[in-house]
Amino acid sequence: MTQNKPKLLIIEDDVGLQKQLRWSLDAYDVVVAGDRESALALLRRHEPAVVTMDLGLPPDPDGATEGLATLQSILALAPDTKVIVLTGNQDHANAVKAIGMGAYDFHQKPCDQEVLNLVVQRAFFLHSLQHENRRMMQSQADSPMSGVISRDPGMLKVCRSIEKVAPTSASVMLLGESGTGKEVLARALHQLSPRATNRFMAINCAAIPENLLESELFGYEKGAFTGAAKQTKGKVELASGGTFFLDEVGDLPMALQAKLLRFLQERVVERIGGHDEIPVDVRVICATHRNLKELAQSGRFREDLYYRLSEIVVTIPPLRVRDGDAALLAHHFKNKFCAMESRPTLHFSPEALAAIEAYAWPGNVREMENYIKRAVIMADGSAIQAEDLGLDVEAEEQPINLRQIRDEAEYKALVKALARSDGNIVKASEALGISRPTMYDLMARHAIKGTNA
Repeated sequence: MTQNKPKLLIIEDDVGLQKQLRWSLDAYDVVVAGDRESALALLRRHEPAVVTMDLGLPPDPDGATEGLATLQSILALAPDTKVIVLTGNQDHANAVKAIGMGAYDFHQKPCDQEVLNLVVQRAFFLHSLQHENRRMMQSQADSPMSGVISRDPGMLKVCRSIEKVAPTSASVMLLGESGTGKEVLARALHQLSPRATNRFMAINCAAIPENLLESELFGYEKGAFTGAAKQTKGKVELASGGTFFLDEVGDLPMALQAKLLRFLQERVVERIGGHDEIPVDVRVICATHRNLKELAQSGRFREDLYYRLSEIVVTIPPLRVRDGDAALLAHHFKNKFCAMESRPTLHFSPEALAAIEAYAWPGNVREMENYIKRAVIMADGSAIQAEDLGLDVEAEEQPINLRQIRDEAEYKALVKALARSDGNIVKASEALGISRPTMYDLMARHAIKGTNA
């Protein structure tokens, strides 16, 4: 009944240890190799998710050269394989070197069976998790929302809003800081709409000089001004039948705001130097990092245009408030740029991840993309270090041990309940929804004293 068991490759030249490892790891379908050649042959044949290996392999059983060479070959053939190095007490330096080369973990001999089982089990779980994540990413690769990478509830709510609004004809206003992904979401709105087979035209109001912006938007007739050698359609007209994305609309000059409002009301455009009204069927999406409501109230943005553009308003949260997304995006960009720059798979050091999580990312996702690309290029070895990122932040790695997090949360809840009840344990236990004996047990565990019974 081995066909349902995960495949585990053990690389060990000692026959006695082979039997011992087979016996202690009988939850897996174990295959055994005694040297590099047979190990690589079994790797190709069975494609095991996890490998345990001794560094002392023939023809260098007392050293680590052959073992490290075997490790290098395994990771070259199957970079996702989790390799657990088994090493003697006096061989810590080579174990650390193996980790630096890309080994998943190391375990000292003589092996503690329970601990080794736990390490192997965790390696299989991580491999499975990564495989499932890649499968999901692949299945979503062609999805209009595939450019949005997030587990944050606020950002996921934004994605659901985009999916709901996309099939409608409503004008959408995307509000968010620079670099939060406004254009990505605008393109998703287009791709999820009935207009997806037609054009998506975008224009950035802040990037085009004011004297050229009108002609970019609405076009011009031949001879309308010096240099107008031929009739030219504007971006709004070119987007007819599709979607027109007006980025940084908060920077639109007042004179053009009136012309844009007229277009939105009457759905016709008039080229510069022309007299014909040209009907245009287009869905308008706008974006800005400015507070348009405040601009409208202060007279710097037309209030009637604001209400016309903001039939649906979607606010995109900045990266700094999206719990867990900084590390998630960092891994995504790291994998992307490793492939783009033809670099072997890199990983982040704990200090680098701590810096990524501690940094405020004022430039949001766009800023992170630039920093991670730089780090991939600059990194030496197999790990991206904090100094490779070049972030101006001091951060210590924060523990994510579940027991510690639970204990801290329990302590805070107990202290708050006792404070609110003025130290009355009966009232505090009722507020927490636990019995009084449980309350006493928790207080004893956290060394908290009550004042009243």
